[in-house]
Amino acid sequence: MSKFGDFLKKKDIIFSWKRYGIDALGAMAQGLFCSLLIGTIIKTFGQQANVQILTDIGAYAMAVSGPAMAVAIGYALKASPMVLFSLAAVGYAANAEGGAGGPLAVLIIAIIAAECGKLVSKETKVDILVTPGVTILVGILLAKLIAPPIGTAASAFGILIDNATKLQPFLMGIVVSVLVGIALTLPISSAAICSVLGLTGLAGGAAVAGCCAQMIGFAVISYRENKVGGLISQGLGTSMLQMPNIMKNPRIWIAPTLASAITGPVATCLFRLEMNGAAINSGMGTCGMCGPIGVITGWFAPSEGAIERGAATISPGFTDWLGLVLICIILPAALSFVFDLILRKLGWVKDGDMKLG
Repeated sequence: MSKFGDFLKKKDIIFSWKRYGIDALGAMAQGLFCSLLIGTIIKTFGQQANVQILTDIGAYAMAVSGPAMAVAIGYALKASPMVLFSLAAVGYAANAEGGAGGPLAVLIIAIIAAECGKLVSKETKVDILVTPGVTILVGILLAKLIAPPIGTAASAFGILIDNATKLQPFLMGIVVSVLVGIALTLPISSAAICSVLGLTGLAGGAAVAGCCAQMIGFAVISYRENKVGGLISQGLGTSMLQMPNIMKNPRIWIAPTLASAITGPVATCLFRLEMNGAAINSGMGTCGMCGPIGVITGWFAPSEGAIERGAATISPGFTDWLGLVLICIILPAALSFVFDLILRKLGWVKDGDMKLG
């Protein structure tokens, strides 16, 4: 057993939550962002501007989301080049066989295929045949066997959340907004989680609200410490930058989290905000303004997953635009600012607590 453990160590195969639940999941989100998400944005812009070349470019980028996710996962797992390149085929198969739950299938199958490929990498004199052969065979066989049920399960869970939000918009607005918002700030990928669950519709709108509350909230309440640089890096980048400070004083997390508990039900009950663009947008918040862009994309060109759940093209009115601006920017900023003032009065938060390194 010790020899096998040494062999795994030599191959850099580490069975841990960080390796698979944080590193691989986070990389998968980046792969998804660099294919499906940016492709959706370009395609939608091309359709609205009636520029065919942009529509085509966006469509091509969207088409390679499976390979992009799998290669990104392999990169996070420190796979050798032969394994890494072979994962393109694995990702394509897993995403195609997984259907609506394709991203979850890609995550699980790409991890297994990559680790199997790493096991045999450079162990034979015919490595050029063995390594890609093992990686592709294991990955695509798994895609044929387990991707469909994985996709069905993920899709069913996403539908359950969506239906529960429609039935209980106030309660689920709070739950989804708070939990997805917290996931956005934690060192895990809220974008990948939303994509895996296919989180669109009203539940997607609550997720957008929660993510925006965290990012805009932290950007505003830490302005005195971080100035314009911090405002931009957190408001348009990620609230994850505050994790070291949260570890030191968890109370700084209260203000944006309370804000998300309010903006979530405002989104679901008052403005009926739906996120019917690509599901990954639901977990992006104001990172590159992808959350709001996803909502707008869903108005004019709903994603396939959203269409399957009853979404349709709409012509947004003044209330739709007002709700989007209030939920994504104005309310998170105002509510977080007020809650932070109260926390500072109580002595729970002090100057310097949110200073970025």
